[in-house]
Amino acid sequence: MSEVHIHKHEVKGKNLVLSIILNLIITIAQVVGGIISGSLALISDALHNFSDVLSLVFSLIAHKLSRRKASINNTFGYKRAELIAAFVNASTLVIVAFILIYGAIGRFISPHPIESGLVIWLALLGIIVNGLSVVFLRKDAEHNINMKSAYLHLLTDMMASVAVLVGGLLMKFYGWFWVDSVMTIAIAIYLIVVGVKLLITSTKMLMLFTPDFIDIKELVREVHKIPGVNKLHHIHVWHLNDEELHLEAHLDCSQDIKMSEFNELLHEVEQVLFLKFNINHINIQPEFKKQDPKHFIVQD
Repeated sequence: MSEVHIHKHEVKGKNLVLSIILNLIITIAQVVGGIISGSLALISDALHNFSDVLSLVFSLIAHKLSRRKASINNTFGYKRAELIAAFVNASTLVIVAFILIYGAIGRFISPHPIESGLVIWLALLGIIVNGLSVVFLRKDAEHNINMKSAYLHLLTDMMASVAVLVGGLLMKFYGWFWVDSVMTIAIAIYLIVVGVKLLITSTKMLMLFTPDFIDIKELVREVHKIPGVNKLHHIHVWHLNDEELHLEAHLDCSQDIKMSEFNELLHEVEQVLFLKFNINHINIQPEFKKQDPKHFIVQD
């Protein structure tokens, strides 16, 4: 397998540790405050925050595992651990959302007075804490799906705290206690939207689907432009993780060339695949008039 070396963004695990500590503090504060004030939205936000703590811990474990070296028994190492973490975190976002909706509907039917002052102060605390956590992970989230799943948990938490703050102000000045349930449902709907999107992305990666930005037919056309190439076929393209995009295929050569000549041809193919499709791990099986299926995608 050939590899084109590229500069990789170094994801910092210490940012996850800081976010875990901050979210654990705000979770405890919101649970206590929600019980005292009687606010379901505040308790819902605390539940979401607690799910964040769990997801951040899971993300941290996955991050540490992904850095372990490959071995004879684990030839890829644990590089896909972060995809599993992203899948689990996305799933928890959706599950928590439905739990919040169920509780909000019950409270909407039977609303009761809420200590809005406490809700407002704890919502402000939530905005500050989650805002700091979002800043910590923002850059890493651009390069890593595991960090993105943790980042989305924290970003939705910050938005949830903003919603709780708005609800607390409306309850304080207008006595609209039903707003607590409405804000809870709004938070839940947003969680479902972002959670499902991340769930689909992580599932596609785990299932080794062809990345959405890769057009197999266009890829073949570009490779076929290289002199000496007859047909690229039996193609598989998949993400091992966020940093590594793999391709394996059979390459039927137009002439019966020596291995040293094939090495030169392979180098050209690698350059095309990396520069035009960002594929940095390539495994090519050379062939010359071999009797096998020549379809782009072969059903193994």
